[in-house]
Amino acid sequence: MGIDIKRVGIIGAGQMGSGIAHVCAAAGLDVLLNDRDPDRLNAGLANIDGTLARQVSKGTIDESHRREVRERIVAARSYDDLGPCDLVIEAATEHEATKRQIFSTLCPSLRPDALIATNTSSISITRLAASTDRPERFIGIHFMNPVPVMQLVELIRGIATEDPTYESAKAFIAKLGKTSTMSEDFPAFIVNRILLPMINEAIYTLYEGVGSVESIDTAMRLGANHPMGPLQLADFIGLDTCLSVMQVLYEGLADSKYRPCPLLVKYVEAGWLGRKVKRGFYDYRGETPVPTR
Repeated sequence: MGIDIKRVGIIGAGQMGSGIAHVCAAAGLDVLLNDRDPDRLNAGLANIDGTLARQVSKGTIDESHRREVRERIVAARSYDDLGPCDLVIEAATEHEATKRQIFSTLCPSLRPDALIATNTSSISITRLAASTDRPERFIGIHFMNPVPVMQLVELIRGIATEDPTYESAKAFIAKLGKTSTMSEDFPAFIVNRILLPMINEAIYTLYEGVGSVESIDTAMRLGANHPMGPLQLADFIGLDTCLSVMQVLYEGLADSKYRPCPLLVKYVEAGWLGRKVKRGFYDYRGETPVPTR
């Protein structure tokens, strides 16, 4: 039998973690949000407050609903505070050693029947599960960014993930009003295995001088009916994240078609990581974004 998920712990209060906290609370679940950096935890809670305030001003929700949602989200200052959770989702940085450290430290604080999930966009679920005391109760739950807006969630089973764990995760996603797809545990799963090589190819197209930033994005927006161009999307995702996913694909599948574009590497080395630092393939420091190439 699967576990009925009513209380969710989230580790990492960045863009993804705070987004997951928001959708869980909006679905009536109790949420404990944790981050090792108190400033980031406060920023994550402020981010949720801002999203809720925008929803009220748009008339999407009323003030009493906003208050209810916000009251369901509590700051968890340590892993011990996550003890009562039915499910804990790790949404920390996309770095395997960091994630493994979190899991091995977290496990003693949890109930034996609690489930653990990772929001990784590309790292092996089987390998991460091995750093816990419960690989059969471990699963990949990959939310898309921005979490409150995006409808899809990828569920990824590791080699040890048992059926009740998968069924519980599937029911949990349905409770959030989202749609889940099942992916096998291969590098980058489904969405990023298709999406990131397309973005990487767009960067190669720029690198080789086939088109400018503007012409590439316009071509894909109007020629393939994409809501945003691939370079604009790369800036939105974060060029460091794009590079780490391409590296996982390249190393995990050993196929030269996944080689990260040298221009992507150069942008990351320069610290031009996209929108979050106001510079990537576009410069966001002025009124309107200006291409940087």
